[in-house]
Amino acid sequence: MLLVITEKIKKTISDSLDRLGVKNANVFLEHPKDFVYGDYSFAAMRLKIGANDLAKEVAKNLPDGVEKVEAVGGFVNFFLKKEFFTKSVKNILDKRDDFGNNSNLSGKKIVVEYTDANPFKEFHIGHLMSNSVGESIARLFQAQGAEVKRACYQGDVGLHVAKAIFGYVNGEKEWGKAYAKGNEAYETNEKAKKEIEEINEKIYLRKDEKLNDVYESGRKTSLESFEEIYKRLGTKFDFYFFESETGEFGRKIVEKNIGKVFEKSEGAIIFPESKSGLHTRVFLNSRGLPTYEAKELGLAKIKYEKYQYDLSFIITANEINEYFRVLLRAMEIIFPELAKKTKHLSHGMLRLPSGKMSSRTGSVVKAESLIEEVKNKLPSGGTDEVAIGAIKYSILRQHIGGDIIFDFGKSISLEGDSGPYLQYSYARAKSVLAKSQNFSSEHTSRDTDIFLLKNSSCSRQSRSQVPARQVPLKVLQIERLLYRFPEVVGRAASEYAPHYIATYLIELAGAFNNWYARERILDAGEETPYRLALTEAFSVVMKNGLKLLGIQAPEKM
Repeated sequence: MLLVITEKIKKTISDSLDRLGVKNANVFLEHPKDFVYGDYSFAAMRLKIGANDLAKEVAKNLPDGVEKVEAVGGFVNFFLKKEFFTKSVKNILDKRDDFGNNSNLSGKKIVVEYTDANPFKEFHIGHLMSNSVGESIARLFQAQGAEVKRACYQGDVGLHVAKAIFGYVNGEKEWGKAYAKGNEAYETNEKAKKEIEEINEKIYLRKDEKLNDVYESGRKTSLESFEEIYKRLGTKFDFYFFESETGEFGRKIVEKNIGKVFEKSEGAIIFPESKSGLHTRVFLNSRGLPTYEAKELGLAKIKYEKYQYDLSFIITANEINEYFRVLLRAMEIIFPELAKKTKHLSHGMLRLPSGKMSSRTGSVVKAESLIEEVKNKLPSGGTDEVAIGAIKYSILRQHIGGDIIFDFGKSISLEGDSGPYLQYSYARAKSVLAKSQNFSSEHTSRDTDIFLLKNSSCSRQSRSQVPARQVPLKVLQIERLLYRFPEVVGRAASEYAPHYIATYLIELAGAFNNWYARERILDAGEETPYRLALTEAFSVVMKNGLKLLGIQAPEKM
């Protein structure tokens, strides 16, 4: 319905402009911020044509579904009929879980890689940030018809592992603290630094049986704990990739391209600034071991061999943006086709008011600790679904590129811009529906049809010809928002911007709660069936929207 009415209005404008002598104009519609200006608006002033002249021309042949057109300032505003909104409610109830989905990405195979928590280190709030963004992006692509595979790439070898094992064998048995202890020793003690570098090589080459046992035990413990967190967050990965698998392959790729792409420098192999056009980075260190950059090259090829994707999205914190710029430049030379399919999306940092955290010093904030703290601050004792919803919404409510300072008070509020507010609004709607003795989901569409038949004829007859009870009802703000949901989903997916969903849901919840406060729903006479249908349509859209944000919709709060 949304696409049909939009295209009808565009064609009417285009035809009217043509008759006024404006040929081949680019017709762009927008929704006015204030509903007093209608449902669609066209900026005639951009074409340097009088809005009044265009409105008069458009009014001669209004498309089906449009009640009236007005010129205000340099804009031509379109007001949709009540009949359109009533039909849109029926459309929502007919589609239910599928409402908001379309086929823009139908046939596309997409890999979304995110979270990327490293074994032997804590799963901290930075991983929570990546997981929230990545999961929502994956769900948006799925809503556009794509086949989506979720991937997690984890550093199970490397210097951070050697540091953690050093700390572990020197008395610290908690892996996060063991890493911090090993890192401090590495930075302050030359003897310890040399020992850690030797441990790193032994682990990579699997040289030492005792170290191998410690390594395998620590790796297993870390990965099992991560799975518990993923389950709480509502993420299930399709593929897991590990640096222990990509490292050797990446090393061979680099060695094969020495001279063509890479150069030797002081015992290491580098991608020089002269070829990257950016800055020099090391791909093999002086010990011949692959760095993150070399492993990433190996990952790109291994990932494609595992699943022949059309697009691969890699979601990380923006602190490694420059690293990825160089990496993708190298990939353009070595694997040009894969480089074209690869896109790096970066998000900001999640911080608490206390400041920046660091796993190197051990001052990390565990994701689980934050979840539990939010639960404890929620009124009447919180649940996982509400606490996690509060955190995810705080992350996704703004553009993914910006840093976030987590505000405990605002995040758990049941009034205003928060996840719990959206969940509470959904639960309120479900409560209204549950209280209706006559309500039944299977009858909703029928009731809506009856309402539609009783009221749609009003726009084609004079008021004097219609009984008073059949005079067209005013269009509600909630009706004027509900039908827009598929458009919002499409934009959020195409711009990789979940915040559009969050902003829309807040506006929708506000419209529903204002309507709920002013009007009767259960005892509204002959309008009751439609008002119940409208309430259910709201619950459908709210649940679908929360799902795209990776947030659960509890029916009771």
